Amino acid sequence: MRAIRPDWNNNLLNITSALAEYLGCPSGKPVLPELRRELAKGYKNVVFLILDGFGIHPMRKNLEENAFLRRRLTRTLTSVFPSTTTNATTSFRTDLYPMEHGWFGWSLYFKDAARCVDIFPCVDSQTGEALGRGFTEKRLPTVSYYLRGKEEIERSVVVPPYWDRDEENKYVWRTFSELAEAVEAICERKGRQFVYAYCDMPDSVMHRYGVTSPEAKETINALNGGVERLASRLFDTLLIVTADHGQIDVSGEIELYRDEELLSFLDCPPYLEARAAAFSVKAGCKEKFRTLFLRSYGKDFALLESERLIRENFFGLPASDRAALLGDYIAVGKTDKIMRLTPRSHSFKGHHTSLTEEEMLVPLILAECKRS
Repeated sequence: MRAIRPDWNNNLLNITSALAEYLGCPSGKPVLPELRRELAKGYKNVVFLILDGFGIHPMRKNLEENAFLRRRLTRTLTSVFPSTTTNATTSFRTDLYPMEHGWFGWSLYFKDAARCVDIFPCVDSQTGEALGRGFTEKRLPTVSYYLRGKEEIERSVVVPPYWDRDEENKYVWRTFSELAEAVEAICERKGRQFVYAYCDMPDSVMHRYGVTSPEAKETINALNGGVERLASRLFDTLLIVTADHGQIDVSGEIELYRDEELLSFLDCPPYLEARAAAFSVKAGCKEKFRTLFLRSYGKDFALLESERLIRENFFGLPASDRAALLGDYIAVGKTDKIMRLTPRSHSFKGHHTSLTEEEMLVPLILAECKRS
């Protein structure tokens, strides 16, 4: 599998930076020129729609070339690393590089709490114990960029029920039809509107059934039809569609949490992601750990020093105080295997988080809707 590193001049974050500039709260990060040109045309409404998991690979595997979303593909972008929802959607929401916000992956080790934590639901990664809303935000505070800027543009978010951020103009959907209806209703209001809309499909379906499954094809084609119908009903609107990452089909899994010898070299359990696992190694044990890991798992995973990845700009910036969250090593998937890091880890038929082309490439899709 071909590895793709984040290109911070051709990245999903460059969409957000263009939107932040449009809303009057620029960050100085690179902006996609074609998106800047479109936003300068003075649309009444701008709708930013994220389809979770709808990377270039799932799109091409499941949609015909003449499908609406494929016809409107403007550019292919890179995702963040790890290529995962926790990381990417936090960048989408904050207009920050991963090294700035620190929400690198599903599970992080917090030294002050001496535990690994699934940071979106705020539960202990090993036991599932609920730690209370705000556990992560207290340690890694974030602010949604779109809440700042020009007052003459009204902001709304259209999100699933588990979105637990308290923001004004929040609309909750349970089906894609409800999402589309909410977006349409917002865009019909008087005045200029900006809509941030997030859909957790097709990611959830591909996790369960795989990228090339009949279920994934049905879901992706239904989403294509739903977005096309939404675009046909919007007036004087720029519709921007993208994804946080792609996915690959999984051929097998490694139950890493059962490897007692390997775990004996660690300060804490493995964490982060199933195809980008982080390891904090005990003092004096790095060489033993590295030798054992490569002997046991080197066929499927590359073991890279976190310091090297930081130095080579995989996280958007040189080291900050967030760097400690990345441990000493990150095991990056190079085949189609995943690691189960805890007994609670899910068994998936489709997954992401690594640097393969299938996981890292995402679309920029632009649709100009009924201009007068």
